[in-house]
Amino acid sequence: MSEARAFRRIGVLVSGRGSNLQALIDSIGRSELQATIAVVISNVPGVAALDRAAAAGIETLVMPHRAWPSREAYDEALAAALRAKGCELVCLAGFMRRLSARFLDVFAGPVLNVHPSLLPAFPGLDGPGQALAHGVKVAGCTVHLVTPELDAGPIVAQAAVPVLPADTHDTLAARILVEEHRLFPWAVGRVLDGGWRIDGRRFLDA
Repeated sequence: MSEARAFRRIGVLVSGRGSNLQALIDSIGRSELQATIAVVISNVPGVAALDRAAAAGIETLVMPHRAWPSREAYDEALAAALRAKGCELVCLAGFMRRLSARFLDVFAGPVLNVHPSLLPAFPGLDGPGQALAHGVKVAGCTVHLVTPELDAGPIVAQAAVPVLPADTHDTLAARILVEEHRLFPWAVGRVLDGGWRIDGRRFLDA
């Protein structure tokens, strides 16, 4: 791994347990994802994701969104904090807030989200639950570039899992999560590597 590639700096936004953050940390530790996590920021104090980051020696910040007068003011401060740490890409790893256009304007770099459904099917909350309720035979996860529209940005990568007759919400969600942990670090590396372009809603090789 070259030193230049190792120090590509990413920021990770979290709100909860941080299993996808851990997948990024582990992938970097195995030299599969050639990057450095510059900072982990949570909008919720005391979550497990902050403990994961601290255990890995990663700087953390807590920025409770209710401390700002508006969504736009919070997003501007959040983007400024990431830029101050030299982040060139932001990963949403269970960050339970929708980012505004103001965030994307201020940060002005790629922002990636991992979502537990095969978008554009089942955006929003509880992709596995929606999949079961609709009786689909295949579910999965999607890594996409973030835009102001909810779960609607260009798709970088997807992974499918079968929906089994005996599946419960928990079993299906767990199987999807395994694929999230595999797919998210790969997609982050793909975006950092460059050599891609956006054509309408499509993520394509340059």
